[in-house]
Amino acid sequence: MSNDTKSIKRKELFGHPVGLYVLFFTEMWERFSYYGMRGILTLYVAASATGIDPGLGWSNKDALWLYGWYTMLVYVASIPGGYIADKFLGQKKTVLIGGILLCLGHGTMAIPQDWAFFTGLILIILGVGGLKPNISTMVGGLYQQGDIRRDSGFTIFYIGINIGAFLSSISVGLVAYYYGWHYGFGLAGIGMLLGQIVYMAGQKHLKGVGDHIGSSDSGIDPEIAKRPLTQIEKDRVIVLLLSFLIVVVFWGAFEQAGGLMNLYTDAKVDRNIGLSWLQEIPAAVFQSLNAGYIIIFGTLVAGFWAWRKRTGKEASSLFKMAVGTIIMGLGYIFMMFASKEASAEAFGKAAMVWVFLAYLFHTIGELSTSPVSLSFITKLAPVKYASIMMGIYFAATGFGNKLAGSIGESSQLEPYSTEMVASKEQVFQYTSQDTIEIKTVNGIEDVYDYPINLDKNFSIKTEVRLANGDIQFQDISSGDDISDFFSLNDEQEKRLHNYLEEGKAEGNDVYHAKLTFEKDKDAVQKTENMGDGKNYGVSFVIEEEQSNQEYKTFMYLTIFTVAFGILLILFLKKLKKLTHGAEEAERDLIEEEAEVISH
Repeated sequence: MSNDTKSIKRKELFGHPVGLYVLFFTEMWERFSYYGMRGILTLYVAASATGIDPGLGWSNKDALWLYGWYTMLVYVASIPGGYIADKFLGQKKTVLIGGILLCLGHGTMAIPQDWAFFTGLILIILGVGGLKPNISTMVGGLYQQGDIRRDSGFTIFYIGINIGAFLSSISVGLVAYYYGWHYGFGLAGIGMLLGQIVYMAGQKHLKGVGDHIGSSDSGIDPEIAKRPLTQIEKDRVIVLLLSFLIVVVFWGAFEQAGGLMNLYTDAKVDRNIGLSWLQEIPAAVFQSLNAGYIIIFGTLVAGFWAWRKRTGKEASSLFKMAVGTIIMGLGYIFMMFASKEASAEAFGKAAMVWVFLAYLFHTIGELSTSPVSLSFITKLAPVKYASIMMGIYFAATGFGNKLAGSIGESSQLEPYSTEMVASKEQVFQYTSQDTIEIKTVNGIEDVYDYPINLDKNFSIKTEVRLANGDIQFQDISSGDDISDFFSLNDEQEKRLHNYLEEGKAEGNDVYHAKLTFEKDKDAVQKTENMGDGKNYGVSFVIEEEQSNQEYKTFMYLTIFTVAFGILLILFLKKLKKLTHGAEEAERDLIEEEAEVISH
């Protein structure tokens, strides 16, 4: 931002303004709420509506569709949020209003009703739009123009974001696992409430930061709002807009974490740890890996780039972002290994180590890209457009999230879907007794029974082949032919037949499918008919086809992101010219002030 702000002497802690830590803890709790909710979002939407802990019952493909639209809109809302701050309220007041909307949104999602879920999503979209771009701009406002501490300040701020994400991914994931989805959503809301309290209590440390241009406390000449942009400012806006393309590509690949990788971890990663109190790690808890790595490596990566800059080596923001994109993309190589391992045998699972390594590379890439992008905007954006430019950045992040959702959708095959036509007596022997939680007037009780007797879902693992030209489903456990349990319509049967024929699935060369039997949601409500074995739908995908689709998705993500990062490095010099030396002028203002005092 241009150097038109009055210098304000601020109280410092650990070499940074105290206001940084107010914003640190505010954003930490806001991200606790956001990432906690995001970590269970697709799992909740894809969970059976008639399962032990009912969700919305959508397919994986539809869940990823909703995830893509939600995560796009939650960031695109930053554009009107930034506009309102710059033109009317200032950043400080807009963050306050955004926080209130977020508290209401997360609180609403704790209500176990469909209307509350979607109402909560809308309120969260509006709340993040008001808070996210403006609180980040306020961080930049704590530092004078040219202060070399700005990048490290944003890294500290970014660590705060990820402490919140780390704590929420574990706690919200476990609460949702043990007590239910809506308790998880409620815990996320408590986090947001704490963030709002911190922000309101810390206002005295934010004097002169985030106030509307022209107000008595803003420290900014109101004439700036009327002055046209200089040519240098226009060039810097151009390079910022070009850098937002990097943002779209980066987050389009990175944000598979809450979507595709979340669902993949849930279905195809061996999460068993065999503890007496926890047999397997809930899939949502793996969302904490990214945040945990950031807490561990955040200062190390920032220190590495600062060292390069001090030694005169290339360390511009654009270079960091290009390298970060490459490193992040390389992380998907480990998911390719995971896919190969899981598909090596029928209904196989991949080792957890691949997920740990993938998130490690994604995190190192993120640390070289995301906090750098935030700092880059505050260096180049004109003061009167500071929040709007930050809003456009987050909108680019939103478009990246939508791209991520679309990529995730493309990785999921459209399931074959039909109705069960067999009687309860026919399918009974292919289900197994187990302890099942059911809700009663006295609360949740454990009942040892067959799931079909309690209107619960069950599945049958099968081999799929062509036998004398007909499609045959054979139960793996018994070897029985169960093809007559359901019938596909002509279109689905033709599609499956062609696939089996192309793959020469005959005799011992077979494909596999896990048939999922799910009771219709409306039929479950009629308790007088419990256990009648009727109104069951059947859905499945061919495991080998789905695994191949996921493997190709991971491969294409690797190739594209690495190639894109290399292309950026090739055009680096031309892009840097448009910044007009904004970063070359950075220096250690604290050391300079100390030298002046000593002389």
